[in-house]
Amino acid sequence: MHILIKALTGAFLLLALLPLGAQADDTHLTIQSTNGDHAFTVEVVDTPEARAKGLMLRRSLAPDAGMLFDFKESRPVSFWMSNTLIPLDMVFIKADGTVANIHADARPMDLTSIPSEGPVMFVLEIPGGRAAELGLAPGDHVVHDRIKSGT
Repeated sequence: MHILIKALTGAFLLLALLPLGAQADDTHLTIQSTNGDHAFTVEVVDTPEARAKGLMLRRSLAPDAGMLFDFKESRPVSFWMSNTLIPLDMVFIKADGTVANIHADARPMDLTSIPSEGPVMFVLEIPGGRAAELGLAPGDHVVHDRIKSGT
């Protein structure tokens, strides 16, 4: 009887979790590069207020972590490092997930504008130097639930 109760409890828990698995998961992002796939755990920011704050005042960022900025439309964008305490790589991404360009090692606290090289819909910020370490390059492809795949 005890084994039957355990089995039924497990089955009910599995059924309770099924609807959660069907929902979109904004925290997983993969960059498909010529040298393999690179997975990141990301925070998504998609409001003007959240985009303005970004990674300001953070003292660290794990090597496989980042922030994905969703602009909800393709347009030229630019960033700066005001109140940003750690160096960052900025991966500018087109609506179809293609990496348009990468700005490596943006300097902390620098007010110099860092523009996209044309219209983009997303920008991924990752720890400074990580893009070079992974061999990321324009033309790579980003996979995320918010990005409509062009491949």
